[in-house]
Amino acid sequence: MATLQPDQALFLRQWMLGALTREHPITRTVIEAVPRDKGDHRPDAVGKSAIDLAWHIVGAEHRFMEAVANGVFDFTNSGRPPELQTSADVARWYADTFPRDAERIGAMPVEALMKVVDFRGIFQLPAVAYLQTAQMHSIHHRGQLSMYLRPMGAKVPAIYGESYDSAQAKKDRV
Repeated sequence: MATLQPDQALFLRQWMLGALTREHPITRTVIEAVPRDKGDHRPDAVGKSAIDLAWHIVGAEHRFMEAVANGVFDFTNSGRPPELQTSADVARWYADTFPRDAERIGAMPVEALMKVVDFRGIFQLPAVAYLQTAQMHSIHHRGQLSMYLRPMGAKVPAIYGESYDSAQAKKDRV
C-alpha cells in the first residue's frame, strides 16, 4: 500500500467510524433475532453454532478495532467468555463494547492511525485501514448468521430494507 498521508488517515477514520456506527445496530438486530434456546443451532456439523458465530462477529470486530487503537493485534483470549451464553448476552456485550472502541479510535492521534500494523504476516497496513476490514468481516458473517434464522424458526429482521418478516410484522400492526 502506498504511503498514507495524514489527511487521508483522518478521512478514513471519519468515514469508517461512521460506516461501522451505521452497521452496528443492524448487526445487533440480527444477533438478537437468534432465539435464546437455539444458540447451538448449526446448519452443518462443521459449521459454527449460532452463538459461536454471533461471538465471532462481535469478538473479531472488537479485535480489529483494538488493533487499530493499540497498533498491534492481540490474539490471546479470543474465545467466547463463559458468561456470554445467549444471543442476548452477546448483543449486550456488543452494545457496551462498540461505543468504547469507537470513542477510543476517534481520539487517536493521526500518527497512530498511520502506523503500519501486521496481521499475521499476511497484511501490513496502516492501522486505520483495518476499520474497513472489520466492517467487511462483520457484514460477511452477519449475512451468514441471517441465513441460520429461518431454519431455526426465527424471524429475519430488516437489514438493508425490509425483510419478508419485517414487512409481515408491519402489516400485522395495521
